[in-house]
Amino acid sequence: MKTPNLLDAIRIVKENERIASANYAEASKNLWDAWGKELFNQLSQFEQFHFEKISALEKSLEESGNFIHYEGKEFPLPPLFEIKAAEEPDKKSTMQIITEARELEQIAEKTYASLAAQITDAQGHEMFLKLSKEEHNHYLILEKAYWTLNNFGVWRVPQA
Repeated sequence: MKTPNLLDAIRIVKENERIASANYAEASKNLWDAWGKELFNQLSQFEQFHFEKISALEKSLEESGNFIHYEGKEFPLPPLFEIKAAEEPDKKSTMQIITEARELEQIAEKTYASLAAQITDAQGHEMFLKLSKEEHNHYLILEKAYWTLNNFGVWRVPQA
């Protein structure tokens, strides 16, 4: 992949991470229960972390043409507790929020995997693979939250 195309792609995924962080922060404000708020707050912080790392990569590539080391990050889960869906005043809205978040995570996962496949630099390839795996983990967490809320009527901590 040529550097101008790579930089263009990096700028796009960086903007996507910024938007995802903002959207998750907004979703956190729109959810009624504490667990849902915490889940989306943590997702927002995680996507902000991705934004900062992608920004650092962009700067490094612009200045020296070098990839940066990406250490990866574990997703912290909120403490274990359940909230009955009956206590959720707008379940449909909550389900829509989760559905949209799952779709965003799938897109991000595929985008990072595609970038990883095109990058020959070992460090850059590894970074984008880790980013893809982290986005996949976010998707799985949201999938489990959706499933438990839909099938059991409660928010449950989706153990990874």
